[in-house]
Amino acid sequence: MFVDVHCHLSFPDFDNDREAVIKRLKEQHVSLLIDTGADPATSKRSIELAARYSFIHSTVGLHPHDITDTVAEPTFGELETLAISPKVVGIGEIGLDYHYDEYDPELQKAAFRTMLRIAKKLDLPVVIHSRDAWQDTLDILREEKTSNLRGIMHCFSGNTEIARECIRLGFKISIPGTLTYKKSTLPSVVSDLEIGDLLTETDAPWLSPVPFRGKRNEPSYVGLITKMIAEIKELPLEATAEIIKNTALDLFSIPTVTEEPREKRNR
Repeated sequence: MFVDVHCHLSFPDFDNDREAVIKRLKEQHVSLLIDTGADPATSKRSIELAARYSFIHSTVGLHPHDITDTVAEPTFGELETLAISPKVVGIGEIGLDYHYDEYDPELQKAAFRTMLRIAKKLDLPVVIHSRDAWQDTLDILREEKTSNLRGIMHCFSGNTEIARECIRLGFKISIPGTLTYKKSTLPSVVSDLEIGDLLTETDAPWLSPVPFRGKRNEPSYVGLITKMIAEIKELPLEATAEIIKNTALDLFSIPTVTEEPREKRNR
């Protein structure tokens, strides 16, 4: 029973064949899917999708590329309101991305802190996007650290040292399809970490694993990532999938793959 803890099945990329994609993921034994929002509009779409399927859950967030000087308090208030929806199990994706010069790092850092504080207030895990920004990401997480700050490092791209620091701060390492790429450094990271600190994701529709690289990604491919993790860790596939599934259920406070999430605390 495979899990995809970060995908965008609610995005328009799947509007023409979403039901067929869902049929395929079920055929490939994907039992839990967390659909991720990137701004208020996509977060609403994610919640709507999750409401229709018991095995799909949602997160609401503000991607660093959606942060401009026009993002103001009402946006954060809207996201906080959306976050109390019954199928929402986390805040994200949020974080920092310095890959492109046109996105203001200071605006990103301020929004990141605001979203982390919303997550702590609602006692929800966070889904963190960090690209070319590890030092600032880790510094902010250290400064904002509380006993209930936890979550996943989405689409992890760092090294083992960074991964271990993320784990120390209360985060799991989410492994995408780039694990299967020939020049990927993720196999050594997976080898160095404990299996209980790993999760699997597709980030669909992007980052398809081999042999689908270059094509639209979809949640049914997450088993390929799990299989490679099992091979690296020299564990049976079923045992690997079970550990990853239980890690996801525990982190996102989902009792089983069919029931609704537990009522969140501090409401």
